Amino acid sequence: METAINNDKKPKRVHKPINHKLVKRFLRGTNAYFLIAAAGLILAIVSAYLIPIVTSFTIDYVLLPYAEEGYEAGSGAVPGFVISWVESLGGRSFMLDHLYIMAIVLVLFTAINAFTTYLRRSYIAYAGEGMAKNMRDDLYEHLANVPFDYYKHVQTGDLVQRCTSDVDTIRRFIQNQLLEIIRTVLMVIIAAVIMINMDPLLTLWSVILMPILTVSSFVYFKAVKNSFADSDEAEGALSAAIQENLTGVRVVRAFGQQRRELDNFTAKNTDYRKKTLKVTYLMAYYWSASDAVGYTQILISLCVGAYFAIIGRISVGEMLVFTSYTAMLTWPVRQLGRILADLGKASVSLGRIDEIMSAPLESEPGNALTPEIKGEVEFKNVGFRYEDSTEPVLKDVSFTAKRGQTIAILGSTGSGKSTLVQLLQRLYTATEGEILIDGVNINDIERHHLRRSIGIVLQEPFLYSRSIMDNIRIVDPQADDERVYEAARVAAIHDVVEGFEKGYDTIVGERGVTLSGGQKQRVAIARMLMQEAPIIILDDSMSAVDTETDAAIRDALNGRKDRCTMFIISHRITTLMTADKILVLEHGRLVDSGTHDELIAREGLYKRIAGIQNSLEDEFISEGGEA
Repeated sequence: METAINNDKKPKRVHKPINHKLVKRFLRGTNAYFLIAAAGLILAIVSAYLIPIVTSFTIDYVLLPYAEEGYEAGSGAVPGFVISWVESLGGRSFMLDHLYIMAIVLVLFTAINAFTTYLRRSYIAYAGEGMAKNMRDDLYEHLANVPFDYYKHVQTGDLVQRCTSDVDTIRRFIQNQLLEIIRTVLMVIIAAVIMINMDPLLTLWSVILMPILTVSSFVYFKAVKNSFADSDEAEGALSAAIQENLTGVRVVRAFGQQRRELDNFTAKNTDYRKKTLKVTYLMAYYWSASDAVGYTQILISLCVGAYFAIIGRISVGEMLVFTSYTAMLTWPVRQLGRILADLGKASVSLGRIDEIMSAPLESEPGNALTPEIKGEVEFKNVGFRYEDSTEPVLKDVSFTAKRGQTIAILGSTGSGKSTLVQLLQRLYTATEGEILIDGVNINDIERHHLRRSIGIVLQEPFLYSRSIMDNIRIVDPQADDERVYEAARVAAIHDVVEGFEKGYDTIVGERGVTLSGGQKQRVAIARMLMQEAPIIILDDSMSAVDTETDAAIRDALNGRKDRCTMFIISHRITTLMTADKILVLEHGRLVDSGTHDELIAREGLYKRIAGIQNSLEDEFISEGGEA
């Protein structure tokens, strides 16, 4: 399902046809389960239809006086060869003396029906769960390999809803309704053949209302399909609101926005309730009306069948067969509406999943080389703009970083600092110029190899809800404890962690919520050091630590300079001043570069920022504080 936006009007929904290739992909490994379930379904239907026939034969041939008048071989629902076989055994008198045989036959067919029903339900459950697992695995793998830019245009909560609720909708349809389509078709065909052979006129009376049920099923399906889509989209918006509020709970409380966010959530919840109730009302109307039609059909069949039995047109046993078959036919045909409705809901969910799976994967524009990366970086006239923007983020940026150098980057908000390092990781691809690592264009380097060679720590690092030890050595789960301790010492977090009650076994909570901002940044730095990458990027990743700790971390990192090339993004001059080269960005352009002494000696943005920070520091000291 896609939406086409038309200014301020409600988006026009365009339903995509079912992607059969995608369905086939999701069904891999489940074919045997479907075959066994289908075989069980067929045997269950046959046994269910045989039970009324056996009962009819017992009544007409064995118990009632029809047999005394001569039970014509092949009449009614019982095949002629069965009558001939019974006659060879001794006919009605033999059956009366051995009536238990009919009881055994009824028990046998009932047991077969029960066992095959078990096969059908259990194996279709295996098939449904297998398909759901395939969907979840494929979705996760696909989302892990789409371009970084993809996540700018989607909501996390909506993605979670598609990967959980929509997958579950399809699973339920597979398990509960898929075989019901086959069951309905087979039951109609088998019953029609048997009933027409017995009495065409009574057959007509027994199905006279079936067209109404069938047509109303399709009308209901058409009416409810868009309502299901509206309900799913409202649920996605609700999931997104929950996810955002739980993730940003600190911000919500810090700004006292609980009431406003509650109102926002309530509005989305009310919208979801309204759209879901619409579906519920449609279902209620359909089920009540179809129940009335179904019971009326059974009543017609019973009354006409009783009349035909009274006038001698059919036997009592045949009337029983017609009444049983009418009931067995009515409810599957009535169920067709629910099957179609669930099919509509499943097709909507499959369309929403198809939207994710249709997103192009991150491509390899070059040769996917895996050269040894030592750390020499060169930007040549690099420019970049987002696809949905006409304004460039970076323009004509050129510089060189030698192995072992520390390159600092300074610039105002929006100057392109983070974009520059994202280009280096190839999270985005430069639209102009080229970026070289050790003389190789990064577009020619296999992306996983490239990113394993670049360690990065962001200003807001992400920590998993695991122990500190697990978070630090996540890039190398087999690393020994001493190596973790060494990385933590360089990041100036070892002594802090040792002071915790459980030390490195302390669980940090979801997204590291139990740690302070500075502690999270230092744990993230330690995690990055475990990567032992030849290129390191610190993207304002020491903004939450004090100046003394900042200096201690930089001193420890400088002791490892011979192993890597380091990029440091920061607004703090004291963090940048020891760098081998400082790049000054303004409005996406590299306006100046040099060492601290060179930049401080000439007019420009760097000198202005340094002057402001120095004056603030002097003012703080004069008021009795400490630098």
